[in-house]
Amino acid sequence: MHRVQVLVVGGGPAGSAAAWHCAQAGLDVCLVDRARFPRAKPCAEYVSPEGSRILHAMGALETLEMQAAALSGMVVHAPSGDRIHGEFVARHGFRGFRDRGLGVRREVLDTVLLDRARAAGVQVLEQAKVEQLLQQPDGTVTGATLRTPAGERTMHAALVIGADGLRSVVSRRLGLAHQSRWPRRVALVAHYRNVSGVGTLGEMHVTRRGYVGLAAVGDGLVNVALVVPRRHAGDMRDGTAAYLTRWLEAHPTLASRFGGATRVTPVRATGPFASRARRPWHPGAILTGDAADFYDPFTGEGIYSALRGGELLTEYALSAVRASSRDVHVRALRGYERARQQTFGGKWRVEQLIGMAVGMPPLLNHAARVLSRDRDLADLLIGVTGDFVPPRAVLTPRTLLRFLGWAARSPFPPPCLV
Repeated sequence: MHRVQVLVVGGGPAGSAAAWHCAQAGLDVCLVDRARFPRAKPCAEYVSPEGSRILHAMGALETLEMQAAALSGMVVHAPSGDRIHGEFVARHGFRGFRDRGLGVRREVLDTVLLDRARAAGVQVLEQAKVEQLLQQPDGTVTGATLRTPAGERTMHAALVIGADGLRSVVSRRLGLAHQSRWPRRVALVAHYRNVSGVGTLGEMHVTRRGYVGLAAVGDGLVNVALVVPRRHAGDMRDGTAAYLTRWLEAHPTLASRFGGATRVTPVRATGPFASRARRPWHPGAILTGDAADFYDPFTGEGIYSALRGGELLTEYALSAVRASSRDVHVRALRGYERARQQTFGGKWRVEQLIGMAVGMPPLLNHAARVLSRDRDLADLLIGVTGDFVPPRAVLTPRTLLRFLGWAARSPFPPPCLV
């Protein structure tokens, strides 16, 4: 039997960030993951400009920048052919910690972050699968039983952090998992070499049959992530690789760019998306990263949310671990829930609006027409997805009217509604 103050389940960016920050705060931390690292994971592999701030704090940024591709902004191709082109350095005046995002393979990112957690004093157990959570009669979580190559192992903890992703064992075992009905999408992800025309902009190509993202991720590789409605899963009977190939070949502007390309990794699937825990805590446990919420991969929010969530929870984890009573412990966890809402609430609303537009081609076509004529607004929106422009900058009535095209049709400024 082993005892620690904090047991982190999951060794991705959310788990490593949470473990590192908790260890830096003076807590005794053990991190467990069922995988052996380095390991591949289906992901857009994009770190926003503001995500670099947390990587720098963890001592990981310099190492990662040497193995990553720099991204200066994003371009979105609507079904109509109109383009939304936005860059991180723009006239709006907001600046991120870095002027660029990063495209970096998860095998690289996760391994570097896990090493940083170890360097902070975190005990790391790979190939350790959570079999069950330990709970007191009142439901309070007190640790977990693990299955490891050496046999079963019991780990007691004052707090369990569920950072184990979209299919979180911690969330499901505690009855916190909840799947939304919309949007129900699945993703296929692979790496290619020699895709023509890939530069420093991340690309999103939206069609009526889903969308595909392209981004350089270092070492001459391009991340190709196709996202389609879940109802199309039946068309993948011949395999995910064949489906991805057919989809790219059917897209006129992409087919020629992949003519000389070679897929160099297996096609990995993930989804369906649109999940959010009923609440991000349970007595004795908290959730972070995709285990807490995952809406849609279009904005590439996942890695930043994972890193920021790990940073955010530390204050509340410290209070929960050191609480003098169950009531004080629960108050700390409720404080964490409020902090998540305050930190991510505005971005969640922006993601929902973008997800709605992506799911309704006429709406996205309209937005693309407007934004193709209003570069400042496009830069502002891309800055929000880069996590350094506050969401309130695009959620004001005045700005929303610009998205609707009011300003583009009228020579006069829109009325002030606030």
